[in-house]
Amino acid sequence: MSNSLFRKKSIDKILKDAEEGLVDDQHHHSGLKKVLNVRDLTFMGIAAVVGAGIFSTIGAASSNGGPGISLLFILTAVTCGFSALCYAEFASRVPIAGSAYTYAYVSFGELIAWIIGWALILEYAIGNIVVAISWSSYFNRLLEGITNWFQTHGFPNVDLSLPTYLITNPSTAKDAFEAATKGGLDTSKLAWSTAPVIAGWKLIINIPAFIIVILISALTYVGIRESKKSANFMVIFKIIVIIFVIILGFFYVEPANWNPFLPNGFEGVLMGVSAVFYAYIGFDAISTTAEECQNPQRDLPRGMIYSLVICTVLYILIALVLTGMVHYSELNVNDPLAFVFERVGQKWISYIVAISAVVATTSVLLVFQLGQPRIWMSMSRDGLLPKPFALLHSKFHTPYFSTIITGLLVAIPSLFMPSGRMTDLTSIGTLFAFVLVSGGVLMLPRLGATTKRAFKLPYINGKIVIPSLYAIFVYFMWNRITTAFSNLSKDNLQEILFLVFIFLGLLLSVMSFIKNLSLIPILGVLFCAYLLIEIPAISWIWFFCWMAIGLVIYFLYGYRKSKLAIEG
Repeated sequence: MSNSLFRKKSIDKILKDAEEGLVDDQHHHSGLKKVLNVRDLTFMGIAAVVGAGIFSTIGAASSNGGPGISLLFILTAVTCGFSALCYAEFASRVPIAGSAYTYAYVSFGELIAWIIGWALILEYAIGNIVVAISWSSYFNRLLEGITNWFQTHGFPNVDLSLPTYLITNPSTAKDAFEAATKGGLDTSKLAWSTAPVIAGWKLIINIPAFIIVILISALTYVGIRESKKSANFMVIFKIIVIIFVIILGFFYVEPANWNPFLPNGFEGVLMGVSAVFYAYIGFDAISTTAEECQNPQRDLPRGMIYSLVICTVLYILIALVLTGMVHYSELNVNDPLAFVFERVGQKWISYIVAISAVVATTSVLLVFQLGQPRIWMSMSRDGLLPKPFALLHSKFHTPYFSTIITGLLVAIPSLFMPSGRMTDLTSIGTLFAFVLVSGGVLMLPRLGATTKRAFKLPYINGKIVIPSLYAIFVYFMWNRITTAFSNLSKDNLQEILFLVFIFLGLLLSVMSFIKNLSLIPILGVLFCAYLLIEIPAISWIWFFCWMAIGLVIYFLYGYRKSKLAIEG
């Protein structure tokens, strides 16, 4: 067993250690402060979820799906809801930091746990690079708005905006320069033209993105109590702003803009899958704080579910307001909330939106910068990463080394990397974790009916439901299935992914019929898997490369250093 790639951690041992305040098999006591309650966890969930998605990506999604994009928010919420219930089941039975990594360790074994831990870097660390870049854009837009206000109110010399070469990256700056040159436009004020040259290199870096990551990392380094207070304040502020925007926006809604509701059919709605799902990423991050919860088995499930419900309601209302205020075809802009209010003559609202966007993305950065170090801490305790990753600060009681490494991993790339494909990679990493967490529930040992727990995933027999839903899906997708088979010879990765999903659905349908599998975990697997295959194939290629790097590290270090391997 000690040499097996799928050696598992014992739930009974984990629970025994948790009751005694121990965190690993070496009898180390957790030095993390237990300060989080269900309200804090709910607020942290909202802090992680309501960020760049509601202020930016929702615009592009709406331009493809029209008013029907609200259906995609519901579909995505249901998908995340299935996963959230599975996360809640694990959280109630394995109240240890590590999130999906720890859950995979007790259900699938070490290799899958490592793969999940490596994939979660895409969600938290790499995902935060995208958030930091978005934050920089919102922050500079806010400075431009303040500058514009001063200049139109008798202060023409006031200019708070930053030079363009300090708020972007070389790749984006060069592309903008070449596009402007081809279009015969003025390039004199572009970053590529104005950037100073040092040692033959143009100085084009994203300073605001770097600074905000360093500041947030410093906050998470200091402690969880300070982090939760900051998160709670930011959540209250942005929810007030969003509700205000929704209420005011409904006064400017033109019902005619909601017709047709599905202008590009449901296919148009599905084109926004990656953007909409990106707007939901984060509710699972609170499971990494299990050892800092006062009552993790009760409060973690509630916090995840409450935050998901609240965010879904806000997203649906925002989608309806946006597509009701202006025609959906005009919404493919970077700042759709500010744009629609400018269109109806209420430009002053855009300043409030800009402030809220800065606050919202700051809160996302905060929660994700909390999550990644705690996953690394758990992996280090298990021997899969070097010991320093598990070290706790003697004064602040935080995983300080992991926090520093996470800060550097996010801050340095945010200086010069474009966000580009990273949004899709973040979605793949998250959905991949959701699939395995949902499937992992089926691997857990059954508990007796008399076992008392704060949360228990309801069992619904999927014997008939799953095969029936699969048959309906195949019926409506038959044309795509036949097309996918006919295109196999063309080396079409997107169609190959679709066929993999078809076979996965068939396998789970048969197993559900034979073994009476639980409905909710199976739906969690299938819904998340379907969203996965809709992500562009090129992003999958990068994901496979990322996974290959992770496996090399595991076999060179983790496999030999694992505590389960050493203990035999």
